[in-house]
Amino acid sequence: MIVLGLTGSIGMGKSAVAAMFARRGVPVYDADAEVHRLQGPGGSLVAAIDALFPGTATAAGIDRLALSRQVLGDREAMGRLERLIHPVLLESRRKFLRRHRAKMLVVLDLPLLFEKKGWRKVSATVVVSAPVWKQTKRVLARPNMNPLKLRHIRSLQLPDHVKRARADFVIDTGGTRLKTSAQVDHLIACLRAHGVRYCQSCERSSSTPKPRA
Repeated sequence: MIVLGLTGSIGMGKSAVAAMFARRGVPVYDADAEVHRLQGPGGSLVAAIDALFPGTATAAGIDRLALSRQVLGDREAMGRLERLIHPVLLESRRKFLRRHRAKMLVVLDLPLLFEKKGWRKVSATVVVSAPVWKQTKRVLARPNMNPLKLRHIRSLQLPDHVKRARADFVIDTGGTRLKTSAQVDHLIACLRAHGVRYCQSCERSSSTPKPRA
Protein backbone atom coordinates (compact mmCIF):
# COMPACT_ATOMS: atom_id res chain seq x y z
CA MET A 1 0.00 0.00 0.00
CA ILE A 2 1.20 3.51 -0.86
CA VAL A 3 0.14 5.99 1.80
CA LEU A 4 0.26 9.58 0.57
CA GLY A 5 0.40 12.31 3.19
CA LEU A 6 -1.47 15.30 1.74
CA THR A 7 -0.98 18.73 3.28
CA GLY A 8 -0.91 22.44 2.54
CA SER A 9 -1.23 25.73 4.37
CA ILE A 10 -4.60 27.39 4.92
CA GLY A 11 -6.26 28.52 1.71
CA MET A 12 -3.98 26.58 -0.61
CA GLY A 13 -6.73 24.31 -1.97
CA LYS A 14 -5.92 21.12 -0.08
CA SER A 15 -9.58 20.16 0.39
CA ALA A 16 -10.27 20.58 -3.32
CA VAL A 17 -7.31 18.35 -4.19
CA ALA A 18 -8.38 15.74 -1.61
CA ALA A 19 -11.82 15.68 -3.24
CA MET A 20 -10.18 15.09 -6.62
CA PHE A 21 -8.37 12.03 -5.25
CA ALA A 22 -11.63 10.74 -3.75
CA ARG A 23 -13.54 11.18 -7.03
CA ARG A 24 -10.91 9.00 -8.69
CA GLY A 25 -11.59 6.16 -6.27
CA VAL A 26 -8.65 6.79 -3.92
CA PRO A 27 -9.71 6.41 -0.26
CA VAL A 28 -9.09 9.69 1.61
CA TYR A 29 -8.82 10.12 5.37
CA ASP A 30 -9.84 13.71 6.20
CA ALA A 31 -8.45 14.69 9.61
CA ASP A 32 -10.42 17.95 9.70
CA ALA A 33 -13.69 16.18 8.92
CA GLU A 34 -12.95 13.65 11.65
CA VAL A 35 -12.35 16.45 14.17
CA HIS A 36 -15.66 18.03 13.17
CA ARG A 37 -17.41 14.69 13.67
CA LEU A 38 -15.85 14.19 17.09
CA GLN A 39 -16.90 17.71 18.10
CA GLY A 40 -20.31 17.64 16.42
CA PRO A 41 -23.71 16.56 17.75
CA GLY A 42 -23.22 13.43 19.86
CA GLY A 43 -19.48 13.56 19.24
CA SER A 44 -17.35 11.49 21.59
CA LEU A 45 -15.14 14.45 22.55
CA VAL A 46 -17.82 17.06 23.24
CA ALA A 47 -18.03 16.45 27.00
CA ALA A 48 -14.26 16.20 27.42
CA ILE A 49 -13.64 19.44 25.50
CA ASP A 50 -16.31 21.26 27.48
CA ALA A 51 -14.70 20.05 30.71
CA LEU A 52 -11.39 21.57 29.61
CA PHE A 53 -12.96 24.71 28.16
CA PRO A 54 -16.27 25.37 29.95
CA GLY A 55 -19.05 26.94 27.96
CA THR A 56 -18.00 25.58 24.58
CA ALA A 57 -20.57 22.77 24.36
CA THR A 58 -24.00 23.35 22.82
CA ALA A 59 -26.86 21.14 21.65
CA ALA A 60 -25.17 21.12 18.25
CA GLY A 61 -21.81 20.04 19.65
CA ILE A 62 -18.81 22.25 20.31
CA ASP A 63 -19.16 25.92 19.44
CA ARG A 64 -16.00 26.27 17.36
CA LEU A 65 -15.93 30.05 17.62
CA ALA A 66 -16.20 29.89 21.42
CA LEU A 67 -13.45 27.26 21.50
CA SER A 68 -11.28 29.34 19.20
CA ARG A 69 -11.60 32.34 21.51
CA GLN A 70 -10.28 30.24 24.40
CA VAL A 71 -7.31 28.66 22.63
CA LEU A 72 -6.27 31.08 19.88
CA GLY A 73 -2.97 32.66 20.85
CA ASP A 74 -2.67 30.53 24.00
CA ARG A 75 -0.07 27.81 23.37
CA GLU A 76 -0.71 26.09 26.69
CA ALA A 77 -4.46 25.89 26.04
CA MET A 78 -3.85 24.69 22.48
CA GLY A 79 -1.50 22.03 23.82
CA ARG A 80 -4.15 20.73 26.21
CA LEU A 81 -6.68 20.55 23.37
CA GLU A 82 -4.24 18.72 21.11
CA ARG A 83 -3.33 16.19 23.81
CA LEU A 84 -7.02 15.37 24.07
CA ILE A 85 -7.77 15.14 20.36
CA HIS A 86 -4.64 13.61 18.82
CA PRO A 87 -4.80 10.11 20.40
CA VAL A 88 -8.40 9.75 19.19
CA LEU A 89 -7.43 10.89 15.71
CA LEU A 90 -4.50 8.49 15.65
CA GLU A 91 -6.77 5.55 16.43
CA SER A 92 -9.32 6.59 13.78
CA ARG A 93 -6.49 6.84 11.24
CA ARG A 94 -5.32 3.32 12.12
CA LYS A 95 -8.85 2.02 11.59
CA PHE A 96 -8.99 3.77 8.21
CA LEU A 97 -5.74 2.12 7.08
CA ARG A 98 -6.89 -1.30 8.27
CA ARG A 99 -10.22 -0.85 6.45
CA HIS A 100 -8.45 -0.04 3.18
CA ARG A 101 -5.42 -2.31 3.53
CA ALA A 102 -6.24 -4.05 0.24
CA LYS A 103 -5.99 -0.78 -1.69
CA MET A 104 -2.81 0.06 -3.57
CA LEU A 105 -3.10 3.81 -2.87
CA VAL A 106 -4.67 5.82 -0.04
CA VAL A 107 -4.44 9.46 1.02
CA LEU A 108 -4.13 10.89 4.52
CA ASP A 109 -5.30 14.51 4.44
CA LEU A 110 -3.35 15.95 7.40
CA PRO A 111 -3.14 19.76 7.77
CA LEU A 112 -0.15 19.57 10.15
CA LEU A 113 1.67 16.72 8.41
CA PHE A 114 5.12 18.28 8.83
CA GLU A 115 4.47 20.25 12.01
CA LYS A 116 3.38 17.13 13.94
CA LYS A 117 5.88 14.75 12.29
CA GLY A 118 3.18 12.77 10.50
CA TRP A 119 5.45 12.63 7.43
CA ARG A 120 7.43 9.90 9.17
CA LYS A 121 4.50 7.49 8.89
CA VAL A 122 3.61 7.88 5.21
CA SER A 123 5.14 6.57 2.00
CA ALA A 124 5.42 10.01 0.40
CA THR A 125 4.27 13.59 0.96
CA VAL A 126 2.21 15.83 -1.32
CA VAL A 127 2.05 19.57 -0.71
CA VAL A 128 -0.73 21.68 -2.23
CA SER A 129 0.51 25.19 -3.00
CA ALA A 130 -0.60 28.46 -4.58
CA PRO A 131 0.73 32.04 -4.77
CA VAL A 132 0.46 34.04 -1.54
CA TRP A 133 -1.91 36.59 -3.07
CA LYS A 134 -4.34 33.85 -4.09
CA GLN A 135 -4.09 32.16 -0.69
CA THR A 136 -4.86 35.47 1.04
CA LYS A 137 -7.82 36.19 -1.23
CA ARG A 138 -9.31 32.74 -0.61
CA VAL A 139 -8.92 32.86 3.16
CA LEU A 140 -10.20 36.42 3.69
CA ALA A 141 -13.36 35.50 1.75
CA ARG A 142 -14.26 33.03 4.50
CA PRO A 143 -16.77 33.94 7.23
CA ASN A 144 -15.33 35.19 10.54
CA MET A 145 -11.87 35.63 9.01
CA ASN A 146 -9.68 38.72 9.12
CA PRO A 147 -6.02 39.59 8.38
CA LEU A 148 -4.99 39.35 12.04
CA LYS A 149 -6.45 35.86 12.41
CA LEU A 150 -4.87 34.77 9.14
CA ARG A 151 -1.49 36.08 10.31
CA HIS A 152 -1.79 34.07 13.53
CA ILE A 153 -2.76 30.89 11.68
CA ARG A 154 0.21 31.30 9.36
CA SER A 155 2.49 31.67 12.38
CA LEU A 156 1.42 28.20 13.57
CA GLN A 157 2.15 26.55 10.20
CA LEU A 158 5.42 25.93 8.42
CA PRO A 159 5.94 28.49 5.66
CA ASP A 160 4.75 27.33 2.27
CA HIS A 161 8.23 27.45 0.73
CA VAL A 162 9.53 25.14 3.49
CA LYS A 163 6.74 22.65 2.87
CA ARG A 164 7.41 22.67 -0.85
CA ALA A 165 11.10 22.06 -0.26
CA ARG A 166 10.35 19.09 1.99
CA ALA A 167 7.62 17.58 -0.19
CA ASP A 168 8.07 14.58 -2.44
CA PHE A 169 5.42 16.04 -4.78
CA VAL A 170 3.87 19.50 -5.20
CA ILE A 171 0.45 20.17 -6.70
CA ASP A 172 0.00 23.75 -7.87
CA THR A 173 -3.51 25.15 -7.40
CA GLY A 174 -2.63 28.62 -8.61
CA GLY A 175 -4.04 27.96 -12.07
CA THR A 176 -7.35 26.58 -13.30
CA ARG A 177 -9.16 23.67 -11.70
CA LEU A 178 -8.56 21.72 -14.91
CA LYS A 179 -4.79 22.15 -14.55
CA THR A 180 -4.91 21.06 -10.94
CA SER A 181 -7.00 18.04 -11.86
CA ALA A 182 -4.48 17.06 -14.53
CA GLN A 183 -1.69 17.10 -11.94
CA VAL A 184 -3.70 14.79 -9.69
CA ASP A 185 -4.38 12.42 -12.60
CA HIS A 186 -0.70 12.36 -13.53
CA LEU A 187 0.44 11.61 -9.97
CA ILE A 188 -2.08 8.81 -9.48
CA ALA A 189 -1.20 7.21 -12.80
CA CYS A 190 2.54 7.44 -12.11
CA LEU A 191 2.28 5.96 -8.62
CA ARG A 192 0.04 3.11 -9.77
CA ALA A 193 2.31 2.29 -12.68
CA HIS A 194 5.74 2.74 -11.14
CA GLY A 195 5.60 3.25 -7.35
CA VAL A 196 6.93 6.00 -5.13
CA ARG A 197 10.67 5.88 -5.86
CA TYR A 198 10.34 6.13 -9.62
CA CYS A 199 7.83 8.98 -9.34
CA GLN A 200 10.05 10.87 -6.87
CA SER A 201 12.92 10.60 -9.35
CA CYS A 202 10.62 11.75 -12.14
CA GLU A 203 9.54 14.76 -10.07
CA ARG A 204 13.13 15.77 -9.29
CA SER A 205 14.20 15.52 -12.92
CA SER A 206 11.16 17.39 -14.25
CA SER A 207 11.87 20.63 -16.04
CA THR A 208 8.65 22.10 -14.64
CA PRO A 209 9.55 24.30 -11.63
CA LYS A 210 7.70 24.01 -8.36
CA PRO A 211 5.35 26.97 -7.73
CA ARG A 212 6.77 30.01 -6.00
CA ALA A 213 5.09 32.11 -3.32
